[in-house]
Order: sequence, then C-alpha cells, then structure tokens
Amino acid sequence: MMRGFLYVMSALAVIALAYWAYHENYRTQHAQAKAEALENRIALARQRLRVLNAEWAYLNRPDRLRELAEINFGRLRLMPLQPYQFGRIDQVAYPPVETPMVFNNPVEVSEQPEEQP
Repeated sequence: MMRGFLYVMSALAVIALAYWAYHENYRTQHAQAKAEALENRIALARQRLRVLNAEWAYLNRPDRLRELAEINFGRLRLMPLQPYQFGRIDQVAYPPVETPMVFNNPVEVSEQPEEQP
C-alpha cells in the first residue's frame, strides 16, 4: 500500500516538475525575444543618431554658414566675431567657495557609542 502511494506521489512530482520546466522554458524564450527586440530598437536608434550627427555636421559647415549669414545679412545683421568680443578668464565671476559648517555642540543621534579620543 505504501509503495503504491510513493509511486503515485513520485509520478505527480515528475509531472509537476515537467510542467514547471515547460513553463520556464517558454518564459525564457519570451524574455529572450523581448531582449532581442530591444537590442534591435537600440541598434536602429544608434543608426538614426549617426545619420542625424552626419546631417548636423553637413549643415554646420563653416562655408555654408558664412554663405547663409551673407544671404540673410539684411534681416539678421550677423557680423563676424572680433577678438575684443571675447572675455578673459579673470573676468569670469565664479561662485564663492562654501565654507564647511562647524557645529559647536554636536548631538549624537546614532545608536553606536561615541568614540573617545
């Protein structure tokens, strides 16, 4: 009687493990498909970025910009940059350096005991 029960329980355990393995296999395949799709989207985005960078470089050629500035001079009044229009490094207003805060009577809030010097 006990032997039959063990056989049935073993068979049920094998069936349950087979179902679990089958289910995990399909979950893994689905996750791999999603990862591949995402990698394809990333590759397409990188390719598009390369195209946009090439277009940007083409449109920002100095000779083209100079020609556009000359064509639109009446409307934009763009003038070439002159050396006096640039500043010097000593003219830059840097933010003040923050001094660290000093506490006269600090209060320990941790549970660790204070170390004695």
